[in-house]
Amino acid sequence: MLSIRNIVKQYANHRALDNVSIEIEKGSIFGLLGPNGAGKTSLIRIINQITGPDQGEILLNGEKLKPSHISIIGYLPEERGLYKKMEIGEQMMYLAQLKGLSKSEATARIRYWFEKMGIQSWWNKKVEDLSKGMQQKVQFIATVVHSPELIILDEPFSGFDPVNAQLITNEILELNSKGTTIIFSTHRMESVEQLCDSIALIHKSKKILDGKVKDIKNKYRNNSYRIAYYGKLDIPENKIFTINDEKFEDDMTHLTVQITNAHTVNDLLNFLIPQVQITELIEIIPSMNDIFIQNVKTS
Repeated sequence: MLSIRNIVKQYANHRALDNVSIEIEKGSIFGLLGPNGAGKTSLIRIINQITGPDQGEILLNGEKLKPSHISIIGYLPEERGLYKKMEIGEQMMYLAQLKGLSKSEATARIRYWFEKMGIQSWWNKKVEDLSKGMQQKVQFIATVVHSPELIILDEPFSGFDPVNAQLITNEILELNSKGTTIIFSTHRMESVEQLCDSIALIHKSKKILDGKVKDIKNKYRNNSYRIAYYGKLDIPENKIFTINDEKFEDDMTHLTVQITNAHTVNDLLNFLIPQVQITELIEIIPSMNDIFIQNVKTS
């Protein structure tokens, strides 16, 4: 759906984006990751046509990005942009009509979303009377009320308690199940694990990693396993595995081991089974958080 090609963005002496290229599939949830100041927000602003690139281009549905595309994009910025003194219903009507909805259609859709979010009684409340999490609910509705084809969410869970964070997560998944493409920028790696099909990691203005989440996690597997067992294990010098960690708890031994390249988990089991009673053998798959930290530290 979105083809980002060789984007460069320069601010005075600071290069915010340096030849960044990303492909985002239609109907996917795409994680845009990176530490603070990496360039994520600069890229999001270019996609929303708030600013333009100095070099490169962006194609949306095969067309070069143009002003009319704004009507099919929904954007939830990290810095909230609601008018504090306006009543919520009036403000939602204004924002929905800016996106091209008629008054009657806007009213119907807003009431639908208010009921869905459990905020039917908020129509005449003012934004300044709401908590940060409540304001976030309202702004989420403003982002999706016009049924955009592409939704860009920048730290959407900021200010939410776990219950409301799960509510928004469910709504994101439901929108995606109906074909909406979602770009999801966050520092919460557990949300990336839960939601994203693919990711791109930007660091120091450059893309340093991208691909499908499952493929990236498989790439960073390193034959590490967590083992728990009862009994005494005779571990002479062996070439099957190395021990990275060892703990003892209630007569049980817990090992973290790494199998050497020449061997398999079956070799490990053949070594263990004659000697001890195994209660756990689990491969340690690196989390997206581990992969994020590893790449940022080494780049």
